[in-house]
Amino acid sequence: MTVLVMLAGSASGEVLVLDEPLSMWGGLDPTTGEIIDRRHPQAGAVVSGRILVMPTGRGSSSSSTVLAEAIRIGTAPAAIVLAEADDIVLLGAIVAEELYGKTCPVLVVDAETFGALTTGMVVEVTERGLFVQ
Repeated sequence: MTVLVMLAGSASGEVLVLDEPLSMWGGLDPTTGEIIDRRHPQAGAVVSGRILVMPTGRGSSSSSTVLAEAIRIGTAPAAIVLAEADDIVLLGAIVAEELYGKTCPVLVVDAETFGALTTGMVVEVTERGLFVQ
């Protein structure tokens, strides 16, 4: 397993795998943690406290602001696992850590690991990587 820890931290929780990238801006309600993009395959799912697994982020630089706000108020994922690095997702998590002292770890995993993650499984994120419980 190859894991790139983009923003270190620890979290554990149930995985929510997204079939497509998610734009936080217009796609996530930061007050509830619900995916509100009605065109997204997982529309209506709640990301709060879960290990959010998605190919990459999508879209607007405003997404980092929405993610930082969700982290601030406690409706964000516990951690985010990506197949490809995404600077906008990372920026939102870094801003929340710097401004609010709250961490949402961000990892990039290899294709085999990404493909093995399924919705409902429980994983742990540590400073060293990702572990299936």
